Amino acid sequence: MVSGWFTGDYAEGTDGTDGGFRLLGTRCSACAAVFFPREDAYCRNPRCPGGGELAETPLSPHGRVWSYTDGRYRPPAPYVSDPDAPWTPYTLVAVELEAEGMVVLGQAAPGVGVGDLAVGMEVEVVGGVLNEDADGTTWTTWNFRPVGVEQ
Repeated sequence: MVSGWFTGDYAEGTDGTDGGFRLLGTRCSACAAVFFPREDAYCRNPRCPGGGELAETPLSPHGRVWSYTDGRYRPPAPYVSDPDAPWTPYTLVAVELEAEGMVVLGQAAPGVGVGDLAVGMEVEVVGGVLNEDADGTTWTTWNFRPVGVEQ
């Protein structure tokens, strides 16, 4: 897990919810610009009048598919990929977040492929597993899945 990029449990709650999983960004108090990944040093908005403090803010849990594609290659670091293991393609999704209007890139939830997506489709951010090692350590990440689809 990248510290400070998201909050909540990556596992689904027993009530079918996402366990409170949310991406975390920062918002500038001077110009209201929102950043993800988070920015903690200064406002990156060139039109900002300056002097604003950057405060952590949870981002929209829903958005609409802006674009998507399948990844038919082994991803570079920080993704962990055993070169001796068979390769399984994955689906990348660019999602325009509902309230912020910004586009965030992430992987589709397991079991969601390009045939399950369409531009404009409503999706939600959910927690996912990036990697699990032999010592039992689990690295978490975010995924997107169509609204109403179980992970």
